[in-house]
Amino acid sequence: MPRRGFTVKKGWDNPREHVMPAAARVPAEVRLGAVAVRPATVLAPMAGVTDTVFRRFIRHASLFSREQRAESRDRVSGVRDQECGAAEVEAAISNGESGCGLLMTEFTSADGLARMRETKRRRYLSFYDDEHPIGAQLFGAHAETLAEAARIVEETGFDLVDLNLGCPAKRVVGSNGGSGLLRDLPRIGEIFRAVRKAVKIPFTAKFRMGWNEQEIVCVELARMAEAEGLDAVALHARTREQGYTGQAQWEWIARVKNAVRIPVIGNGDVHTPEAAAAMVAETGCDAVMIGRTAPANPWIFRQIAQYTATGSYEQPSVEDRYRMIRTYFKMLLDEAEATRDLPRDARMGETAGKMKQFATWFTHGVPGGAKLRRAIYQQKTGAEVLAVVDEFFLGEPTDDPHAANAADEPEAFPEDTLVCD
Repeated sequence: MPRRGFTVKKGWDNPREHVMPAAARVPAEVRLGAVAVRPATVLAPMAGVTDTVFRRFIRHASLFSREQRAESRDRVSGVRDQECGAAEVEAAISNGESGCGLLMTEFTSADGLARMRETKRRRYLSFYDDEHPIGAQLFGAHAETLAEAARIVEETGFDLVDLNLGCPAKRVVGSNGGSGLLRDLPRIGEIFRAVRKAVKIPFTAKFRMGWNEQEIVCVELARMAEAEGLDAVALHARTREQGYTGQAQWEWIARVKNAVRIPVIGNGDVHTPEAAAAMVAETGCDAVMIGRTAPANPWIFRQIAQYTATGSYEQPSVEDRYRMIRTYFKMLLDEAEATRDLPRDARMGETAGKMKQFATWFTHGVPGGAKLRRAIYQQKTGAEVLAVVDEFFLGEPTDDPHAANAADEPEAFPEDTLVCD
């Protein structure tokens, strides 16, 4: 075994073939201190979502090889030759061979990390060799505790540490964590200095625009981060009061980018490859971070890589969706088996609950997806869930490989969830 170490829609069109302006390309690379992120796309930290299984699932679902790039170019070369006068995009911006450049852990309490037993830490800070580069995100309100937690992150082997200043959840804000700190910039400054002094690995921070529209602090906060030696900042272009409602205000990403010299990562309402390219074009951001879209469309990073390289991207077929669901569920079962003999705190445990959680997102776009979800919800074990998935897809073939039930909309993340992307 390898070493472990409200549904929101933006008004961008989403054609499978699209002429891409020269400036609208997700960069091939961004450097966060000594860490090269290739391509410049980031899986956002999401509590209850981005554990080691989902991270590895996304990393491998995002692979986009040279051969695939060539095949994609061949399919659309005639269209692109006519419409934009070029048979291919330069290799330097082709997004390499993986669509997701950086993985992030679930956000983890610094207080809990500093107090918990070593065996329990493994549950929150577990990763495999194929997850590099990978960052660990922490939240908390006390500088010394966050510094100690950052040292643990560095000693565990993570490539970077990130500070959560954006989570809007009441349980986090109530303890002055996440976006609760946005009303206390002096304390944030103390935290920046303490963590920066504690670790040598790259140190970044992710925050929102401010507490509300009357208290916008993102530009000032980004300048403070740069002055205190942070290696990059990520902005979710909403306020704490917005939560996940309304449209992200990308103009604030542009203002932050214009205010600092360190890399700026844009986050918010990136649901399609077109939106990722548009964010870069409109804001000048150095990288794009994707959160809630990833569980609903695990191919999003590969699609961005395809779109960058060829100007088009593939839509998943029903067979693709079957393979995707089965692969992830099988990975959960394998991880549960691999951790079965570990101390209780470090085990994955029964997988049925996690499968039911992801079935809410994964079955969107599957003809009869609601029926499949109901069948999954009725099962008691992970093995039973997997059997139901196999029976559904193998027993009900479809003549249209791209058919989807338009009325079967994805369910939103619950309002009180700790997703915090």
